[in-house]
Amino acid sequence: MSSQRETYQLPSQGSGFSGFASGYAAGDASGGPTVQYVCGECAAKVSLAKGDAIRCSMCGHRVLYKERTKRYGGRLQHIC
Repeated sequence: MSSQRETYQLPSQGSGFSGFASGYAAGDASGGPTVQYVCGECAAKVSLAKGDAIRCSMCGHRVLYKERTKRYGGRLQHIC
């Protein structure tokens, strides 16, 4: 057994791995949908797309909360 630890090697682009990490850059305006989040530290609204770094653009905090939807589901009926 070797006393040296192996260092982690990043996979190359052509190695057949597919996922959000390949082809996306932080802030990439590729036309994908964005989701609104609220920073847990400074309460700033942060818009993130797939592959973006999960970090507040104002303070750098890494805890973001997803905003609740404001649309009405239409399931409740008022009985008069």
